[in-house]
Amino acid sequence: MYIGKKLKELRKSRGLTLVELSKKSGVQVATISRIENLKMTGTLESHMSIAKALGIDVTELYSDVVQTSRTVDVSNGKGQQDVFVHSDKASHEILTTNVLKKKMMPILLSLEGGGSTQIEQGVSGAERFVYVLEGKVEILISETSYSISKGNSIYFDSSLPHQFKNNQTRTARVLSVATPAAL
Repeated sequence: MYIGKKLKELRKSRGLTLVELSKKSGVQVATISRIENLKMTGTLESHMSIAKALGIDVTELYSDVVQTSRTVDVSNGKGQQDVFVHSDKASHEILTTNVLKKKMMPILLSLEGGGSTQIEQGVSGAERFVYVLEGKVEILISETSYSISKGNSIYFDSSLPHQFKNNQTRTARVLSVATPAAL
């Protein structure tokens, strides 16, 4: 849900510049600009600070706001995806474009034998679904270890610290879908 258009209208109707609103609200100028230009949604805390600075109730920011993106993205799998390397034996390939404008982030995780990811931890309320396409992986969630193999899945609260490991010799490939989408 983007509030950018509404925010810009309210700011301009009060004769405030981005810098002035930033000073009054304590929210960075770049953040307000990105919100207004639909590059990010912001946090509830930033929305509350901005609303207070504008002298309105935060709910007014959300009135008449609709989701702006009703798109269908089709990937042909030919180099459009971003790849993030954890180590020489672990990488994430994001399976869609414009991921930060989406509610979930589909990833193909490749772990060579002996490979592992860094310890990850999502924001409060974050969730993750994992399905093993090839091989076998160990997933450490908090201090508990789960071993899942081809055809098995796990769904968990990804705000808990977690890490993926491949203790086998052959490469493991895992489909993972995380929400909210974040890098």
